[in-house]
Amino acid sequence: MKLVVNIRKKLRNFELATDFSAENEVFALLGASGCGKSMTLKCIAGIETPDSGFISLNDRILFDSEKNINLPPQKRKVGYLFQNYALFPNMTIWENIEFAATGTKEEKRQKTLENIRKFSLEGLENAYPNQLSGGQQQRVAFARILVADSEILLLDEPFSALDNYLKWQLELEFTEILKGYGGTAVLVSHDRGEVFRLADRIGVMNQGHLETVSGKHEVFADPKTLASTLLTGCKNISKAHCIDEHTLFAEEWGVELKVQKVPENLQYVAIRAHYFTESETDGENVFNFEVAQVIEDTFSYLVMVRLVNSKGKLLRWELEKDKWHERMAVRLKLPAEKLILLEK
Repeated sequence: MKLVVNIRKKLRNFELATDFSAENEVFALLGASGCGKSMTLKCIAGIETPDSGFISLNDRILFDSEKNINLPPQKRKVGYLFQNYALFPNMTIWENIEFAATGTKEEKRQKTLENIRKFSLEGLENAYPNQLSGGQQQRVAFARILVADSEILLLDEPFSALDNYLKWQLELEFTEILKGYGGTAVLVSHDRGEVFRLADRIGVMNQGHLETVSGKHEVFADPKTLASTLLTGCKNISKAHCIDEHTLFAEEWGVELKVQKVPENLQYVAIRAHYFTESETDGENVFNFEVAQVIEDTFSYLVMVRLVNSKGKLLRWELEKDKWHERMAVRLKLPAEKLILLEK
């Protein structure tokens, strides 16, 4: 199933302008809260109407502002997993799932039974949503959109209301279910780890615009923009300018760095906290840093450093606990191939 989305919609603080396609994959929209991710899903589902643009699913037009086409939600064959699950409180779990099923009475019964088993809901058929845990409610909601024979799945922050352990268990289950589904799913999340584990491709959204759309490995290796770099979790970012074709100056760190080629319109340089390497000797992109602060995290140390004898911005170096030995200064290399060079 191929989804094509090219829409615009004026929101309170910005204009939503998304343009992407997805086919037989998990496509993720990664962005901060309020950037337009959920609104994009609502427009695809027909819950909200774009001001202009085009949406099609497997060459079937769902919305076309020029042709005045706007199919109602029930005719779009879209399965939408809401953040709050949106279960019917006056229906049992069996009734919630069977209500959405398609086919004859017997086919509906069989689909409901299969998904009760698939989502380990046996014994809860006669319970009501308010008698279930958050994880159980989510399973019911997912079962409900699958029995509807949806042509596409829209997953809106599916794990946001769950504790870490339950979130991980359900994520594992979702991974297998999405593999078995084999169609197109659009996942919305602000959790970069969740997106990386579940998605095939990622679109990074900032203030209503998709800034970067690429395979998940490419997005994290080369985010392209400042907003995308921040959203993918990079903590070390400095304003920068070109010195020559192979040399740049990181203004906030106070260091000159050698790279293969400096972009013409360089604005920033960044490096992820776990890409520093210790060096016993001087060399290219090797500097002496003083240790300003050491923060113990769950399974690592976050060592905050700055260039010796400078007032530069602190850099965050993250390493495993058994690799850290208390000291006041370190010699670190910023590998050229690990530097992220940004033109905007």
